[in-house]
Amino acid sequence: MKRRMVRRRHVLFIVSFGLFFAVGTANATINYKISLAHPEKHQFQVEMRVPIAADQHDLIVALPAWNALYQVRDFAYRVRDVRIGNAGAGATPVVPYKLDKQTWRIPAAAAVDGSIEIEYSISWDESGPFNSQLNAHHAFANFAEILMYAPDRRAEDVEVKFTDVPSEWRSIAELPSGAAPNSFTAESYDKLVDAPVEVGKFEEFEFDNGGAHFRVVVDSREWNRATLEDSLKRITGYEVKLMGGPPFKEYTFFFHIGTYPDAGGGGMEHANSTAIGGSSVEMVSAIASHEFFHAWNVKRIRPQSLEPVDYTKEQYSRALWFAEGVTSTYGSFTLERSGIWAKDKWYTDLAQQICELQSRPAHKWQSVEESSLDTWFDKYDGYNLADRSISYYNKGQLIGDMLDLAIRNATDNHKSLDDVLRSLNESAKQGKFYDESAGVRSVVEEISGTSFEDFFRRYVSGLDEIPYDQFLSHAGLTLKSESRKSADPGFYATRSAEGPVVASVTPGSSAQAAGLRADDLLLELNGAPVSTRLSAWFRERAPGETVKLKIRRDGEEHDLTFALGSREENRCTVVEVPHPTEKQLRIRAGLLRGTTD
Repeated sequence: MKRRMVRRRHVLFIVSFGLFFAVGTANATINYKISLAHPEKHQFQVEMRVPIAADQHDLIVALPAWNALYQVRDFAYRVRDVRIGNAGAGATPVVPYKLDKQTWRIPAAAAVDGSIEIEYSISWDESGPFNSQLNAHHAFANFAEILMYAPDRRAEDVEVKFTDVPSEWRSIAELPSGAAPNSFTAESYDKLVDAPVEVGKFEEFEFDNGGAHFRVVVDSREWNRATLEDSLKRITGYEVKLMGGPPFKEYTFFFHIGTYPDAGGGGMEHANSTAIGGSSVEMVSAIASHEFFHAWNVKRIRPQSLEPVDYTKEQYSRALWFAEGVTSTYGSFTLERSGIWAKDKWYTDLAQQICELQSRPAHKWQSVEESSLDTWFDKYDGYNLADRSISYYNKGQLIGDMLDLAIRNATDNHKSLDDVLRSLNESAKQGKFYDESAGVRSVVEEISGTSFEDFFRRYVSGLDEIPYDQFLSHAGLTLKSESRKSADPGFYATRSAEGPVVASVTPGSSAQAAGLRADDLLLELNGAPVSTRLSAWFRERAPGETVKLKIRRDGEEHDLTFALGSREENRCTVVEVPHPTEKQLRIRAGLLRGTTD
């Protein structure tokens, strides 16, 4: 999906502090009202009411600087008209004092009847699971992008109520319902912002699987319920069984399918839900196999470096290759092992991942741990160029595949990477987080009974080329690579909050001659929404083939037509070797079926 992020919760320090403070505020609830009265302006009107004790000093409130992506996006730049809302008639005006770009101090003198009310508006009209949006069609809210919080009171109960909701709209979130219509409650700000909300005329269905209840919310003009439901039952059934049961009683999938021209594809995981956007049921189903596995890996199994969440600045981790990349490993495992993909499709995806990594010159100087650390540069187009960076999703997925093969080989197929994830999950149930890559390595060695120091030193923290055939041979597989002429689009695109955007255009290319420029937002490709796997789409085209792009530049849309160029490209394939040994056959079967001997 993506380059996206996640993080959060369950911090003892915060909980302890919150409970201590609550004694002085009589277990008060912080209340929010969000008005949807101005969809034409794309403005959420917010009222925040915070109870305060009689002897409390000034109240500090802030808006997170980042959420849903590992990018400091400074949501406060969208805020306007911050003011005190409940001052009595004739009272001396009290003005909020801005401390920095995202923090305000409210004088205690602003309190009326034991509480302070802050009002402001915030503008959002960006589709996709990483953003928020209010328009005539619907409202989608990632609360951390909209709602301020009191930094020292994050652990207090909260309630959110949507007002001025059109009569034909409904609201849904994986949160307890409040007393009023279109309202929700949470035990803390952190839990509140880990649950997105859809408000509109969506469709939905439900099913039970693996001891849990699932709700599916779909915002789409055209979709096939039977196909989506079958895929989700396969995905949830396999992953719940793999991990020994669900860590929740109920889970909600939010899908935006082909609804918005710039939605692209991608997903955002949450503790008990996920939001996913894509152009087709097939695309969102594939993304769901990754996002749902985050219910364990990331939402429960977490690197210690991401605890507790700090909404104010970057949080660095060297282990996103495991948190995100190995989740992609299990996304592909799930699709194959549940029968959504055929075996050959899994081989093809693995080969494409290898070719993708090898085609990026930066793999020779940026390790997958460094890629994890540098994820905060993702918002800069130049950083995503092939000679500047690699993706920890891409290489992390490959590391996961090779780890699984190495563990199976070392244990004669009695153990696998599945056992590593299950062991980490048991630790997570006890509130234990792993210590970056070293923590993962420790569990791998415990499960396999052998040292993986060399593996982690060379391929995780180091820059050694991964000897794919060495690992693939454990399962009687081999990698083949051949050079061929492939289509060259003449430009490179990266993902932004608004959708795919042109990072650079090749001088002298047909794309340049047609008028394509850096920073153009890609809306449509051959009449369809632009896929996030744009490079894979172009690999399926032929040199000289004509393509039509719809782009947005300076608020205006333009149609561009040009012929694809040509370039030499390596094509990778993973194939089964003839005459495999008995051990190779057992490991291959275990790899593809998710079993051990």
